[in-house]
This record gives sequence, C-alpha cells and structure tokens, in this order.
Amino acid sequence: MSLQQAQLELLFQLKTVYDEREAGNIADWVLEHITGKKRIDRLLNKHLALHESQQAQLQKITQQLLSHRPVQYVLGEAWFAGMKFYVNESVLIPRPETEELVDWVLESIQHSKFKIQNLGEVGSGSGCIPIALKKKLWDVSVCSLEVSIDALSVATKNAATLEVEIDFRNIDFLNEALWNDLPVFDCIVSNPPYIKQSENKLMARNVLDFEPAIALFVPDEDALLFYRKIALFAKSHLAENGMIFLEINEALGKEVVALYESFGYVVELRKDLQGKDRMVKANLKI
Repeated sequence: MSLQQAQLELLFQLKTVYDEREAGNIADWVLEHITGKKRIDRLLNKHLALHESQQAQLQKITQQLLSHRPVQYVLGEAWFAGMKFYVNESVLIPRPETEELVDWVLESIQHSKFKIQNLGEVGSGSGCIPIALKKKLWDVSVCSLEVSIDALSVATKNAATLEVEIDFRNIDFLNEALWNDLPVFDCIVSNPPYIKQSENKLMARNVLDFEPAIALFVPDEDALLFYRKIALFAKSHLAENGMIFLEINEALGKEVVALYESFGYVVELRKDLQGKDRMVKANLKI
C-alpha cells in the first residue's frame, strides 16, 4: 500500500464518523505519526510504500478511530501552546480556548505592576496549563493541585519531557481542611469541571465515552461548586494585589461574575475567539 492509497483509504473510512474537514485533519495527523513525514513530504513521495509494520499500525489505529475514540488518545499525543503533550483517558484533551486563558494570564502578568512569584493552579490534568505558564515564567514558582493520581502521573511525565519544574500535589481541593498546607499565591489559575450533569446528553460521543467524567461534570444543583471553592480559598491564599483566572461554562458567565462580586472581587468577563463567554479574571478589592 502506497502513502497515497493509505491516505485515501483512511479518509474514506473516517468520513463515516467525522465531517470531511475533520476527517482530513485526522488522516493527516495519523499518517504523519506513522511515517514521520509531514504532508508535503508525503505528497512528494506519494508512491512510497508503507512497511508491513506501518500497515498493521494503521489498521489498528483506524479501528480505534472508527469506535469514536479521540485521535489524541489513539496516538497518545495532543498539541497545546506549540508543545506536544502525552495524553490518555485519565486527562482531558487540551483545547484551544484553554490556550486563550493561558495567553490572558501571561499578558496580565507581563503588564502587572506587581511581581508574581508564586502561581497556583487547580486541576492539573495533563499539566498543559502549569507547564505552558512555567515555560514563559521561568522565575515563577508553580504549584499545581490534582485529585486524580492517574492524571498526576500524566502531568508529571509531561513536565519531565518538556523540562520544567512544577510542584505537583495530590489533593482533593474541595476538602477545605486540606487548604492549611497550601501556600499563598500571587496568581491562581484553573480550568475546573463546569459542565452540568444534565448536559451530558448534548455532548459528542467521543467526549462522553472517553474523557474523564471527574474532570468534566458538576452536579446540576451546584454548577458553580469549584468557582465558589476557589473564591473562598483565595480569600486566605491569594496575596494582596493577586489575580485569579478561570475558564468557565459559556452559559454561566453572568452567574460566575455575580458569585465573585458577592465575595468582594473586581471581575472581568472575557469572550473567546468564538465570541463565547469563556474566561473570568478576578482581583481582590483593596
């Protein structure tokens, strides 16, 4: 089987599960992963034959993709902030809107009149947020909190691969009794669980069947659970002139703003590039 034949066959099969554009992107990603050749190189060498081992690998990958398993989990990799992260079903797949949150944090720190020395992150996941921040903030100490041991294993692996030092801690952040052991931070960042349990019926199968529910869902009766806990935590663990940055449920922007204002914070709500309410910045009133 030639590179061209492999591309066309994979694309044909993927179109039974994905729209044409997404199928094309996935096919390109898979063939580059298997062959180590970028798209232009494959086009220039389209008659080059795949080795038997490569054909076997392609067949195995195709079967997994047709079961709706996300390509990032199938290949064990996802890109975030220009870096390749290892991912598996223990962590959420990093998403572009979260990159926008990271950019906002970096932009705000760069323009802040106050020095940021200690940064805390709630919900390590793959480690994409703390690692991306640490890469740009080498002189800042970064501490990242995660309840899942399996997720921490992934985040720790990524930090080692990408050569950054993060203080990862296994902690149930919702347990307020554990807060006493945590330091005071100049900046707190989080992309916490924020999808209502009742919204799961609206979600794509590749998300619902494979991504970790613990990182996605909150009870319908307390959709702002993590935001309230972070607001409360910051009252005693955010330094004077400190900042909080949060990714939010696009449908709950006004509610998150109202919550933080009720705690005495000055709040800014920001839309993502899709025009959706996706991020909140909060400062303590001085």
